[in-house]
Amino acid sequence: MKILLYPHGGSGNHGCEAIVRSTVKLTGAEAVLASSAPEQDRRYGLDACCRIIKAQQAARKGSLPFLTAVLKSRLGDGDALDRLAFRPVLEAAETCDVALSIGGDNYCYGEQGFLYLLNRVLRKKGKDTILWGCSIEPDSLKGALLEDLKGYKRIITRESLSYEALRAKGLRQAELFPDPAFSLERVNTSLPEGFLEGNTVGLNVSPMALGCAKDKEALMTNVTGLVESILKKTDMAVALIPHVVWAKNDDRRPLKLLYEKFSNSGRVILVEDRPAGELKDIIACCRFMVAARTHACIAAYSSCVPALALGYSSKAVGIAGDVMPENETYVLPVQSLSGPDELVDLFFRMLSRESALREHLNAFMPDYIGRLQRLSL
Repeated sequence: MKILLYPHGGSGNHGCEAIVRSTVKLTGAEAVLASSAPEQDRRYGLDACCRIIKAQQAARKGSLPFLTAVLKSRLGDGDALDRLAFRPVLEAAETCDVALSIGGDNYCYGEQGFLYLLNRVLRKKGKDTILWGCSIEPDSLKGALLEDLKGYKRIITRESLSYEALRAKGLRQAELFPDPAFSLERVNTSLPEGFLEGNTVGLNVSPMALGCAKDKEALMTNVTGLVESILKKTDMAVALIPHVVWAKNDDRRPLKLLYEKFSNSGRVILVEDRPAGELKDIIACCRFMVAARTHACIAAYSSCVPALALGYSSKAVGIAGDVMPENETYVLPVQSLSGPDELVDLFFRMLSRESALREHLNAFMPDYIGRLQRLSL
């Protein structure tokens, strides 16, 4: 079987990278990856598991394809120029058996006209489209977004909140499976100097979470207070772990501010960027994980490391609700954050339940991750 994976924003988001790697291994299929940043994917080695193509290609103005598209557009074909731009994807689809829409978050942040376009054309070509490992805000299930979802042959949701919302809207093709990245394999890597294996708190803060927070300063105050409390009240180290390093959405920016504040402590480490499997290896060696990025939490959960999510959408609540003990999801919604000690209080509540949480994850995770072996195309 040959599959098309689309749309992929680039492996500078290591959650995107993890989904691609895990999907190729789970399906065992020959894969073509339509990427908006092929250079990132090659930098992190994705070309070893799939063929990478650039999703968009600008046509030379004045060329016959460009002039033809302009003419079609003027005659009422509103998609003609966009189809031309996405020609590499559409041409690659011709030789693929199925098209997997792998952006788990693509339906979380408003209308996605380019995705609707790709889906329309792929479906007109007779290609089955599958939405893969997704989360969808329940309130967004209306209008053009809902109509596009109806066109998928299957919708594989990664958490119960999205699954239940889709089924409530009559989308009977919705199925519930773990995010493919739960099965990502660890890649052994050297731990950073100062990292205390089994006694380090991994910490991830993202520009996305800061942008969604009702009060950006309140979030940073909470995170700063957490580091201060860990250093003062425990013997644990703190590893600042970036999970997305896109130029306009780079976790290293807020993490470097934290590192500069606490570097003299000798117990705070700034982890360098590296591929998803190596990041998972580092997270698996942590005692706890506190993360804004969903896939940093997934790397922790799947490694049986108790995690606290700095959530900004329903996906964090949904995934935590599925994998953590009932009534112990440990999600702090950044939109409602106001007091200076909310994160500290929730973290130390998690610390007090450490043994029970580890026992739960160790018992729960093998079967949960094993469900992915039953996910076939």
